[in-house]
Amino acid sequence: MAQAASKTCEVCVSAPGLHYCIDCEEYYCENCKLLHNRQKLSRNHQFQKASDLIPVGKSKCSEHKEELTLLCNTCNVPVCTSCVAGNHNRHTFSKFVDAVAKLRGENETKIRAKTNEANQNIKKIEDSLRSFDNGVESVIKAITNESNMIKRMVDKAVADMIAVVKEQSKKEKDKLMNMLSDAKSLLAAGQNLDQRRKGLVKTRQDGTMVQQMKNLKEEINKLRIKSLPEFPNISFSRKSVAEDDIRQLIGTYTISNCLPVLEKEEQQQGLLYRCVNCGYAEIRPLGSPL
Repeated sequence: MAQAASKTCEVCVSAPGLHYCIDCEEYYCENCKLLHNRQKLSRNHQFQKASDLIPVGKSKCSEHKEELTLLCNTCNVPVCTSCVAGNHNRHTFSKFVDAVAKLRGENETKIRAKTNEANQNIKKIEDSLRSFDNGVESVIKAITNESNMIKRMVDKAVADMIAVVKEQSKKEKDKLMNMLSDAKSLLAAGQNLDQRRKGLVKTRQDGTMVQQMKNLKEEINKLRIKSLPEFPNISFSRKSVAEDDIRQLIGTYTISNCLPVLEKEEQQQGLLYRCVNCGYAEIRPLGSPL
């Protein structure tokens, strides 16, 4: 069992055991660690600072009371050496260190992919917000410029129309802001999981760590990157001056998915269309296209 960092070196039994060999499960002083790394059989062993070691107990097999040292790939459970010849005969096995390395790689790859996708979504949303804001300002400016040509006769119509543009653009912008907030929350969740993944590096590689890695993997799998819908767009179209409708003098604006539908037929002037989303209405001559 891993003890506190105040252990003495288990080789020379004199100097402080400042380093812990993960493979040998022993404490080493500085000199004995250097000798250990020079030996052919142990030159690739991994060390941790004893002060960073997380105290954990060795897991025991409930049937054979032996230490659980392997992972049964067939049953996906930790086993002892006696289990290999018993209930798990002819199964395939992995060392904990190999299972941990595989899970660590899978978790790192999935987190990186999802955080990258979240970052890309955030950039697309932010770019769309800037473009949409510019479009809104452009439409407002175009409407204002047209209204100056009509002077006092259309002052009220201009004010009403700008109010509708701002109202509809705010709704669309609120949707984008909500999507941005969701994307940032998902990114934060992914970063938190990544911190947990990095923290597991300091944990002793045994059955407990394998379970923690599996739990982390399940939480990573729960992260869902939502598909982005089509972003809104706004534009302004100048219309020819019409004496029968002040709105016709100003022009029309469109926001994505905003399409006028036929409401009723005007006997004298044509067809009355009204947008089901924003309520904007206009009269179009008979036979004119949408």
